[in-house]
Amino acid sequence: MKRVLTGILGLSLAASCYAKDFETPSVLLQALDKTTGRTSFLTLKVGEPYTYGDLVVTAEKCMKRPPEETPENSVYLTVREKEEQEIFKGWMFSSNPALSAMEHPVYDIWIVECKDKNESTTAPVPVVSAESEPDEVNTEDLED
Repeated sequence: MKRVLTGILGLSLAASCYAKDFETPSVLLQALDKTTGRTSFLTLKVGEPYTYGDLVVTAEKCMKRPPEETPENSVYLTVREKEEQEIFKGWMFSSNPALSAMEHPVYDIWIVECKDKNESTTAPVPVVSAESEPDEVNTEDLED
C-alpha cells in the first residue's frame, strides 16, 4: 500500500513540474494558394474572422508552451467557404501539421506560431522562394 501511495504522489509531483500552456491573443498562419503557388503569412486575432481568397478563417483559441518546454503551438481553427460551408474545424499543431490538416482542393493552411502581445507580428522572411534562381558559377575562375 505504501508503494502505491508513493507512486501516486510521485506522479502527481511530476505532473505539477511541467509548466502549463498559455493562451495568446493572435496566431501566425501560413497559407498556400495551390493554383498560383503563392504562399502568404496571415496574422489573425483570436476570435476575429479573416478572409483569405474564398475562405473565412477564424482562430478560436491559440495555445503556446512556455520557452523552457519543448516548442509547441496549437490553434483551434474554424475554416468556412464564403457560402458558409464548413471545411475544417479542429486543432492544428505546429510540430506536426499533418496530424490534423485542412483538406481543400485550392488552399492549404497551417500554423506557424502563436503570438504573444510583446512579440513582433511580422512574418518570418523565407530563406528561399520558389521564384529565386540559383547563383551562377563562373567556370573560368575554377582551376583544375
